[in-house]
Amino acid sequence: MAIRSEEVLTIGDAAAASGVSAKMIRYYESIGLVRPAMRTESNYRTYDAKAVETLRFVARARHLGFSMEEIGRLLALWQDRGRASADVKALAEAHIAELEARIAAMAQMKATLEHLVDRCHGDDRPDCPIIDNIAGAESCH
Repeated sequence: MAIRSEEVLTIGDAAAASGVSAKMIRYYESIGLVRPAMRTESNYRTYDAKAVETLRFVARARHLGFSMEEIGRLLALWQDRGRASADVKALAEAHIAELEARIAAMAQMKATLEHLVDRCHGDDRPDCPIIDNIAGAESCH
């Protein structure tokens, strides 16, 4: 949805245009991630094209798995025309390392569950190595 630079949107329209729910927009404002909305005389939030662009930026960063703190740093870098791309790259590389660690941990969880599922008879008996492992009755590597 293209927004003219002079256009002013309600929170619902800004949500639709940015892909960020109204609830999340209010949350981002409350934590200071994005600047508070402009207000009408009757105290309704309004958003301009720049605010929607910022919300889209946040949505894309969230989609890539960046934390709120990282998104805050990315926003600051995005808004700083004098930034060094090396700073952005370093942030992205650190995020990649975090993702790789999470992927490795998830692969280990998957391997553990596969091992337990292979050991489970899946019949009418109550004995279950999956439950035993979760309950801490047995260890599994």
